[in-house]
Amino acid sequence: MALGLSLDVSLEKGRHGQARARSDLVHAAMGEIEAGWLRALGYDIAIDHPYQHYQFAGRADVLAWTLEPSALLHIENRTRFPDLQEAAGAYNAKRQYLATVVAGQLGVRAFASQTHVMVGLWSAEVIHSVRIRSATFRALGPHSRERFDAWLKGEPPTAGTTSSVVLLDPFASGRRATIIGLEHVLAGTRPRVRGYREAAERLRAEGRA
Repeated sequence: MALGLSLDVSLEKGRHGQARARSDLVHAAMGEIEAGWLRALGYDIAIDHPYQHYQFAGRADVLAWTLEPSALLHIENRTRFPDLQEAAGAYNAKRQYLATVVAGQLGVRAFASQTHVMVGLWSAEVIHSVRIRSATFRALGPHSRERFDAWLKGEPPTAGTTSSVVLLDPFASGRRATIIGLEHVLAGTRPRVRGYREAAERLRAEGRA
């Protein structure tokens, strides 16, 4: 890994990673999909990466970065929203402090570009949460998905900081059909699964859990 950054877990190995997969297999599947995209594009990535900034501490679900250009992508995966305030608080703390911590770990001054994305499971359960709390989700993700799409095209942004909210369909074929933007969700979509349980059952049936 670049400049000696060590990871607490990885997709392939790691006691903590295996525990996450057992306890939340849908969350693990979402991270696997995203990490596969990003690794295929040649980015350095980290999974379930711990950070601490004074009293703020947590784990970043998926990180990707480049040093030329100096850019960081942070993905926060959510399979459901039983406590939206808790989810918002954790995500906002990472938006505020995570890039500084990771830059210090890499030995660089700062990232010129930061792209933060909250990714929800594309399910009827999550869509319901988004629609009844649309103002909150718009505040968490005030920007479009364009910069996230740029990362997935191998063209990380070179400057600025953005935050967006999208949903991910882990059962779709093809990257374009897999990511659903917030505006599309609010306009009306028909999800492939009703909720977490159905997604987990389908992953097991497909041998992905």
